[in-house]
Amino acid sequence: MSRAKSIKRPYHVRKKRQRVFHLMLFFPVLFLFVFNYLPIFGLVMAFQDFQPGLGFLNSRWVGLENFRTLYYLPDFLPALRNTLLIALGKIIGNIVVPLSFALLLNEVKNKFFKKTVQTATYLPYFLSWVVLSGILINFLSQGNTGNDAGLLNQVLLSLGIVKEPVNFLGDKNIFPWTMILSDVWKNFGYNAIVYLAALTGIDPGLYEAASIDGAGRWKQTIHVTLPGIAPIITLMTVLSIGNILNAGFDQIFNMYSASVYSTGDIVDTLVYRLGLINQQYSLSAAVGFFKSVVSGILIVVSYKLADKFAGYRVF
Repeated sequence: MSRAKSIKRPYHVRKKRQRVFHLMLFFPVLFLFVFNYLPIFGLVMAFQDFQPGLGFLNSRWVGLENFRTLYYLPDFLPALRNTLLIALGKIIGNIVVPLSFALLLNEVKNKFFKKTVQTATYLPYFLSWVVLSGILINFLSQGNTGNDAGLLNQVLLSLGIVKEPVNFLGDKNIFPWTMILSDVWKNFGYNAIVYLAALTGIDPGLYEAASIDGAGRWKQTIHVTLPGIAPIITLMTVLSIGNILNAGFDQIFNMYSASVYSTGDIVDTLVYRLGLINQQYSLSAAVGFFKSVVSGILIVVSYKLADKFAGYRVF
């Protein structure tokens, strides 16, 4: 019986059985090719004075001129700074908050309550920013008077925390924090899955030994739990370096306004305005090309660091 199982099926039989799986892959691969690989050819615009009527082949070649113009563009350096600050805040928040949440949830013994909390925190992750931004705009609305302000402002006013409604989406000093905190709120339940899975891999005997030695729950967390999941924390931190220039176009585009450009405008929204609004196709392509090159370098560096510190390798 065991010998019969070890005999490989003929190639044409295996090919026939795998045909369905190949068919299932066709449309995702086609989607990936059309939307991720074909647009790469558009990067040639970054080195041209691109004119839509002339196309790629007949537009004048200008070399690195667009990149020189980009350096002196008034909006570029502020957008790059805003991208780095917002993305860094999101990276830190999306590591600290999910980790803390996972540690707290791991202490809950009531399984029904634990599953209910997990499900409730997952839900925002599955809502797109188009939908969620509409909800947040109403929730965070300043309103014209205290009576028509958003729910959060009404709560703050009723508790006496503030004397007048806060302009969460129109104040340039508050807007970046609103983006960071709302992104963390949306994703922390889903991101905690990794840490919850890592917590299940810790040997229960270590907790029993620590308890016998007189360690309470806090010391067990410090000396057993955190060292046990340290490789996962290191891995998630290192891999997030590759997203340092991804501050969240969908979120910011749906929630920002001209009044917060100085602190809320990021590289992706700048590309959108340059290319689709101002029709400066070559300049917007140069900005996008710059971001792609830097992001590519950061991704390579992050995977090298992940291999060195966490033993994680893609290949």
